[in-house]
Amino acid sequence: MRSLERHRDVGAYALGVLDEAEAFRFEDHLMECPSCAVQVTEFGPATRQLMLYRSATPRPVHPMAQPSPRMLDRLLTQVSARRRVGRRRMLLALAASVVLAVSAPAVTVLAGGDDGPRPLTVEATDERSGVWAEVKVEDRDWGSSVELRVKDAAGPRDCVLVGIGRDGSEHVMTSWAVPRHDARPNTVPGGSAMHSHDFVRYEVRSTQGETLVVLRAE
Repeated sequence: MRSLERHRDVGAYALGVLDEAEAFRFEDHLMECPSCAVQVTEFGPATRQLMLYRSATPRPVHPMAQPSPRMLDRLLTQVSARRRVGRRRMLLALAASVVLAVSAPAVTVLAGGDDGPRPLTVEATDERSGVWAEVKVEDRDWGSSVELRVKDAAGPRDCVLVGIGRDGSEHVMTSWAVPRHDARPNTVPGGSAMHSHDFVRYEVRSTQGETLVVLRAE
C-alpha cells in the first residue's frame, strides 16, 4: 500500500511540494522505480512553466487570481466588437472579389484592345523630284523599327533613308535599289538604335548625296 502512495507522489515531488522527509523517502523509491523516474522527467516542462509563472506574479497577487466581473464583461465586449469588424471586413472582401470576378472579362477585353503607343507615321511628296515616301516608326526596347514605302519612277538608282537626330546627327535606317522606271510603291524595312522622339525629320537620299524627299517628324 505504501508503494502505491509513493507512485502517487510523482507529481508532488516534481512540483517540489513534498516536505523534506517525504521527498527523501520518494527519492529512495525513485532509485528502484524506472516508471516513476520517467514520469518525473515528463513533469519537467510543466514544472518549468509553473516556476516562470510564479516568478512573474507579484507577491500580493494570489496565484489563482481571477478578473473581476466588470473586467470580464469589458473583455467579452471587445472580443465581440472585433469579431463583428472582422466579419464585416470579410464580407467586404468577398463582395470585392465577386465584383472583380464579374468585371475581369470586360477588363481583359479592354486591355486586349490596347496595343500600346501607336507607330509614328509621316509622309511627304517632293514636287521637284516627284518622289513620294511614307515612314512608319515604331518604338522598341532596343530602339525603333522602320517601315518605308516609297514611289520613285526615276530609277535605276540606289537610295538610303536617313534619320536626322535632334542634335543634328545622321543615322542611316535602311537602303534599297530603285528599279528602272517603276512607279509602283516599294516597301522597305529598316531600323535604328534611336527612338522616334529622338528624330526631327527623315530624308530619302540617293547614294550620290541628292535629297529626294524630306519627311518632318514634328
